[in-house]
Amino acid sequence: MRYELCASAILLLLLTLLPLVSSAQPPGKLRAPCDIGYPSDAALEWDCRVLRSRESLEILFGDHWINVARFNRIDRRHIRAGVSIKVPRRIEDLAMWQPMPRFYAPAELDEQFILIDLSEQFLGAYEYGALRFALPIASGNGQGPTPTGKFRLSAAHRLHQSSLFTVEGTDRPYPMNYALRFHINREGVSYWMHGRDLPGYPASHGCIGLYDEPMQKEEYGIPKDPELNDAKRLFEWVLGGGVEDDRLIPLPHGPRLHIIGQAPVHPKP
Repeated sequence: MRYELCASAILLLLLTLLPLVSSAQPPGKLRAPCDIGYPSDAALEWDCRVLRSRESLEILFGDHWINVARFNRIDRRHIRAGVSIKVPRRIEDLAMWQPMPRFYAPAELDEQFILIDLSEQFLGAYEYGALRFALPIASGNGQGPTPTGKFRLSAAHRLHQSSLFTVEGTDRPYPMNYALRFHINREGVSYWMHGRDLPGYPASHGCIGLYDEPMQKEEYGIPKDPELNDAKRLFEWVLGGGVEDDRLIPLPHGPRLHIIGQAPVHPKP
């Protein structure tokens, strides 16, 4: 691991978030899920709702808040007044919604297989071709795209950290928990799937980000009650259960991974 390309994504995200929290910026300028289009948007009827002060996913949608968050590919740290989110007209329809194929023929002989569709910003975990679960992601943006093609997981690191950037306002390395390496390019740059922020649009410089609310609570104090930890779920699925080893774990026969599609372009604020 000579470099970690996704670490630069952290810096970009933190820099872009600074003006977003400014009360002087018009709400219409906030980057938001409503500005992004996905192929599966046509599967449900939905409206765009601009969030008001003190509104939260829990207050607005009760027990359905997790499904709404996943539909918008956004975490609670990025839910704030002025952000516009997609709200299905029948919230209950989200219980069965997910944009990944229920069966993926190229994976029918694989005990474990991962399919990532950048155009949907979603990941599917497959067992012998059948979808086990699907998770929203934040992939590389236009300045640092996520590579597409066929890969294989080669390493796992439960408490991975950036060697380049720190948490904003601190000297602590930015955490990239439950990391799974899927590619090293010719320049020695490593690409990982790991826990990070999901702002509702592609935001990394190449890595694949997954929900990690416990990390956000520890670093930012938000959310108050962490629930979503897709990074841990995928990590433990790949490794076959909980892992206490904090060292880098080689995966000489890791699951195959296909990355397809093209990440949607987010309009400039």
